Amino acid sequence: MAPLRFAANLAWMFQEQATLPQRVEAAARAGFRAAELGSPYACSAPELRAAAARAGLELVLLNTPSGNEEKGDRGLGAVPGRQHEFREALALAVQYAKTLQCPRIHLLAGRLPEGAEREAVSAEMEATFIENLRYAADILAQQNLTGLLEPINSRITDPRYFLTTPHQAAAILKKVGSNNLKLQLDIFHCQIMDGNLTQNLETYFPILGHVQIAQVPGRHEPDSPGELDFPYLFQLLESMGYSGYIGCEYAPAGDTVKGLGWLRLYWESRGLCGGGS
Repeated sequence: MAPLRFAANLAWMFQEQATLPQRVEAAARAGFRAAELGSPYACSAPELRAAAARAGLELVLLNTPSGNEEKGDRGLGAVPGRQHEFREALALAVQYAKTLQCPRIHLLAGRLPEGAEREAVSAEMEATFIENLRYAADILAQQNLTGLLEPINSRITDPRYFLTTPHQAAAILKKVGSNNLKLQLDIFHCQIMDGNLTQNLETYFPILGHVQIAQVPGRHEPDSPGELDFPYLFQLLESMGYSGYIGCEYAPAGDTVKGLGWLRLYWESRGLCGGGS
């Protein structure tokens, strides 16, 4: 079985460094060979590309712009009446992805309107999301890029986020019917919403485009106290032949590098003593 490949999420990790290019370089020094950027738009794409090239780091995932964060936006994909803004956000994300040679874009769905009942708006929001995803799939296909849908739990992290479970995401992906759109399964969110991780991973493996990890409930390192047995989950993903990346989207409990003991143990157990996953 091939070892898993891990990517540092630079929106969460290496916050000891002040700038995103510095975090890119810090991740490489810590042994990572790949990174997720989250929202990189405050930094120029050429500057980030240069930092990644110097560090020998592959950039594997970025998000579409959130929209107007002052108004509480968390993406625009499923927000009715704002299709034009979604297309503008997608265009910017594609521009960055091309410059950064980053093959995956997480298409943020967005939030329910303030005070709205989920049942009252879900049909209109789903229709908007499907319309936007079909448009995005065509644009991404032209650039040989993959779009990802990530369910975010509504119990702890974001009560108003539209896309909350892998079941919902899978149903929408089926309706859109595009091969270059996949499921981004964050094990942290999935555990909170549904648990049953073994069966969920097996069920959705055919549409799985990316995996992210964090311990539950603290959202810290995989070996921090919590509900999840990550050595088991890593072995399960290996046995399934998962060849994508595992994004480390967690908040280090302390110093980022000092908290990487879990990853060094994994590398050593797989004969990767020099890192390089």
